[in-house]
Amino acid sequence: MSKSGQAIEALLEVMDRLLAPDGCPWDREQTHESLQRYLIEESYEVIEAIKMQDMHKLREELGDLLLQVVFHAALAEREGHFDFAGVADTVKKKMIARHPHVFSHMDLKSSDEVMVHWESFKKKEGKKYLLEGIPIFLPALMRAEKMQEKAARVGFDWPGVEGALEKFKEEVEELVAATKPEEIKEEMGDVFFALVNVARLKNIDPEEALQSCNDKFTARFNYIEKKIKAEGKDFADYGLEELDQIWDEAKTKGL
Repeated sequence: MSKSGQAIEALLEVMDRLLAPDGCPWDREQTHESLQRYLIEESYEVIEAIKMQDMHKLREELGDLLLQVVFHAALAEREGHFDFAGVADTVKKKMIARHPHVFSHMDLKSSDEVMVHWESFKKKEGKKYLLEGIPIFLPALMRAEKMQEKAARVGFDWPGVEGALEKFKEEVEELVAATKPEEIKEEMGDVFFALVNVARLKNIDPEEALQSCNDKFTARFNYIEKKIKAEGKDFADYGLEELDQIWDEAKTKGL
């Protein structure tokens, strides 16, 4: 058995021990539903490690994420549904079926050609609709981007960013004109969706762009708070104009 195979076997044995009758009480109480939050958290911690370019942290976080896969598979095995080997075998077969240009005789030379054929590969697996399979619990910006990308692959797309920008401006005008709460909510969604289209056509990851803005806001706001505390005061001691001046000061410092 390979080194990787031995490591997986050892991890599976640890999981079995934790779920044994005399194992860990907390682990034995878990369900697929109770573990959802940890799966999400571990996924984001992997992304954070990638953003930090910290390979040591990435190795650790990938291990934590793998544990979640092993945990879910172990629970499913105890319920008589499938085991970890079934999970690995299923994804192996899927990857082979979706890469006939690697494992068979199809000749695809570029990543663009691969993406054109990708949806047809998935349709052979029984998917009826083009947008089927996009998780509804993805972050909204990411879900919108994936929907637009799939629609674009079959030609449902703006010929250039100019059309998307005009649509965005149109949606903003409709938002400004909206008055009822439900109407405002709907128009706000349309604005976000249209803006994601603009970002996509400009080759910008909207989720990453917003996170960068969040980081920038955090750094500048922390600067304001630090300065206020250094002066022995509180936010209530400052007017908005004064806070804005400190904000501009943070900007001049490159924050």
